[in-house]
Amino acid sequence: MPPVTLSSTLEEVVGAKTAATLRRAFGMTTVGELLAHYPRRYARRGELTPIASLPVGEQVTIVAEVRSVSVRPMRGRPGTLLEVVISDGAGTVNLTFFNQQWRQADLRVGRQGIFSGKVGEFKQQKQFAHPDYELFDDEGEARQSAEARQRQPIPIYPATSTVSSWQLHKTIVAVLSRVTEIPDPLPEALRRAVGLLPALTAVRHLHTPDDIEQIDPARHTLRMHEAFVLQAALLQQRQEVRALAATARPAGELLERFDASLPFARTPDQVTVGDRIEADLQADWPMNRLVQGEVGSGKTLVALRAMLQVAQSGGQSALIAPTEVLAAQHLRSIARMLGPRLAPELMPTLLTGQLPAAERRKAALRVASGQARIVVGTHALLSSTTTFADLGLVVVDEQHRFGVEQRETLRAKGNAPHVLVLTATPIPRTVAMTVFGDLDVSTIRTLPAGRAGIETFVAPLAEKPGWFARVWERITEEVALGRQAFVVCAAIDAAAKEPDPDAPSAPAVEGETERTRWGVVQVAEMLARDESYRDVRVEVLHGKMPADQKDAVMQAFARGEIDVLVATTVVEVGVDVPNASTMVILEADRFGVSQLHQLRGRVGRGGLPGLCLLVTEAAVGTMARSRVQAVARTSDGFELAEVDLELRGEGDVLGDAQSGARSSLRLLRVVADADLIARARAAAERVLAEDPTLASHPGLADAIDRRVGQQERAALAKN
Repeated sequence: MPPVTLSSTLEEVVGAKTAATLRRAFGMTTVGELLAHYPRRYARRGELTPIASLPVGEQVTIVAEVRSVSVRPMRGRPGTLLEVVISDGAGTVNLTFFNQQWRQADLRVGRQGIFSGKVGEFKQQKQFAHPDYELFDDEGEARQSAEARQRQPIPIYPATSTVSSWQLHKTIVAVLSRVTEIPDPLPEALRRAVGLLPALTAVRHLHTPDDIEQIDPARHTLRMHEAFVLQAALLQQRQEVRALAATARPAGELLERFDASLPFARTPDQVTVGDRIEADLQADWPMNRLVQGEVGSGKTLVALRAMLQVAQSGGQSALIAPTEVLAAQHLRSIARMLGPRLAPELMPTLLTGQLPAAERRKAALRVASGQARIVVGTHALLSSTTTFADLGLVVVDEQHRFGVEQRETLRAKGNAPHVLVLTATPIPRTVAMTVFGDLDVSTIRTLPAGRAGIETFVAPLAEKPGWFARVWERITEEVALGRQAFVVCAAIDAAAKEPDPDAPSAPAVEGETERTRWGVVQVAEMLARDESYRDVRVEVLHGKMPADQKDAVMQAFARGEIDVLVATTVVEVGVDVPNASTMVILEADRFGVSQLHQLRGRVGRGGLPGLCLLVTEAAVGTMARSRVQAVARTSDGFELAEVDLELRGEGDVLGDAQSGARSSLRLLRVVADADLIARARAAAERVLAEDPTLASHPGLADAIDRRVGQQERAALAKN
């Protein structure tokens, strides 16, 4: 029989039928993928408890004999119920299985075995629902096995309706018995220095522990493996990007003229980040940089300076934004910053899908001919009909709203163009290392001088329902002072439960109100009936409005022709109205921490003090209420990013923003394992510095190939 390795196919090891089932259920095709399907938790087999004294609600193990088996139709719904009565000689307990008639072949009267499960109770009779069991031919063997395995934890795996945790475990045990070697991805010196187990031992102890004490060392070893392999893959990708030849874009008089025309001094962070980008653009390899900064910290200014540097040599820059509203606003902001002298020279051009056909053709022609050296658009930039004369810089705004395929499509329209990714959602250090480890990360922390700041308060309607009326009074007080206000809703129409296609979806979490009560439609109707709003100019904005109408509303609001804008989270990014002083977020518990912080950043942008009221019915002590209170407690977006990560866990933070190797962490947890990730990155940097091709580290090279296959590697390369 040939040796089984991590690269062996499941079909050759477990047979075609089981392999097909595992492929359909989990997408796994190799032994390595099966063994990397780690237990989610472990159950205790419990004491060998006599049936007469089984404790309800606890996990127990008993040795018993099948006394009777019956099948009957379920009442009130289709399907069958298999009922098995087992006895230990002194008492009896029922086993119930729904729609699993096939178990009759195993559970025949007289068969004995070990049964593990959680004790339930139905009609005063103790029962196990869908217990795990193992049957034996000999009672003495069953009792001896039960006593030996009493301390042995039961691995519980992520399972599906077609493959149970029990079946997975049996398959993994069978496969592991044939695996004699697992190459260690860690250099031996590093493994010994940090006191980790050999790879095969760690995998065996995680899947088939003899006792609970074996699990933590195994898990720690495999977490280090995951961190090390992931960081090495990201660093390899950085090496590959730097091996590409890019067109150097030296700075020149365009940038000098622009800087001289600025009516303000750049902040220290803007200068530092700008200098790094200026140097990147003159390098022989493509820039691949992420710039993160608070709302209003000047990321657009930094990006525009990069565009001017590229334009100096005749190159073009493309800025892709997630919405029509934001793209149009970016164009107006860029034209305003360039001023009447530079704007005609660079011909900033808008290209979106909603442009009238004639305008779109003209815009596409300016882009294709190279006349437009700055192009701003939405997904229309990705169209096969959109071509560039010399695309030298790709700027991606709000990167989490775009997939890697879309970014690659745009980047492929140039010859190894430089890439600048912008985000106003602060990224915790560990997430930056884990998700964006192949990008150089720059941070703009300081805000421009003259900002009056924002005060944030929670309006807790669960305890103080009278505050709801006060919220609306507070808006009229601001309007009376000549200021403007946003009212943000979680839906367009609460009655229709209509999502906004332009808005990020709100998270469903423990503690949030059961259903949306206040949509844009409901708030607009309420204010139309309110006598105190008779002279207040109220308009609505949401993603289902035509693009020209959305843009018209935003421009009217910016000109001060609208007092109160009732909107969905379509206003989350890019909306800049210095006269807007107040933001009310209804049902704030329906939004994430970062989203609330982004929304809040729409006010207090000029010299006016900002006021943000977070209206919520979430009860004290729930996670939803904790999020809202965290936002009210601090205006530091970087502190909130850490809070958000702790509250939600990295599953939501990582989400599907990235593809392949970075989208699903197996054992690694970016909060709990921050120090381990940092150590792994430092170790991976040392290994790659000494051995760039990993010729002397075959275990690591194999692990990267398995963990980051062709599809994932392509996704990494596109990022």
